[in-house]
Amino acid sequence: MDVIVFLIFAIVAVVCAINVVVQTHPISSAISLIGVMGSLAVLYLLLGAEFIAAAQVIVYAGAIMVLFVFVIMLLNAGAEAKKGRSLMAQNLGVPLLIVFLGLVAWLVQRLYPENVGVRFGGFRGGSALHVGRSLFTTYLLPFEVISVLVLIAIIGAVVLARKEID
Repeated sequence: MDVIVFLIFAIVAVVCAINVVVQTHPISSAISLIGVMGSLAVLYLLLGAEFIAAAQVIVYAGAIMVLFVFVIMLLNAGAEAKKGRSLMAQNLGVPLLIVFLGLVAWLVQRLYPENVGVRFGGFRGGSALHVGRSLFTTYLLPFEVISVLVLIAIIGAVVLARKEID
C-alpha cells in the first residue's frame, strides 16, 4: 500500500514540476509549484518525518507560495510570449536529455549499493523534538550563519529598492 501511495504522489510531483516549467502564465506555474510542495509533504509523511511534512505545508506551500502569488500579482505579470526554438535545441534537446538521464542512472547504480533500501516509516528523526534538538545543538552555527546571510540579503534588497525610488 505504501508503495502505491508513493508512486502516485511521486508521479504527481514530477508532473507538477514539469508543468511549472512548461506553463507560460506565472500564476499557473505557481499553482503547479503548490502541487509539488503538497506531494513532497506526503512523501515526507511516508518516510516518517511528520514535522518536516508539516513545515513543508505551512512554510513552503502556505507562506512562501502566497508571497510568490502576491509578487506576481503586484508585478501584473502576464503570459510569456512564445518564441521560436533554435535549430540546435530542436535537433539536440531530446538526444542530450536521454544521454544525461542515462548517465545519471549509471552513476546512481554504480555509486549506491543494491542491498540498501528505503523502508517506509523507518526514519525516526523527523519529530519536532529531533529537529529542534539537532538544530540547536549540532547545526547551531550553520543556522546562525544562514540567519545573518538572510538579514544581509534583506538589508541589501531594501537598499536597492530605496535607490530605485529616489
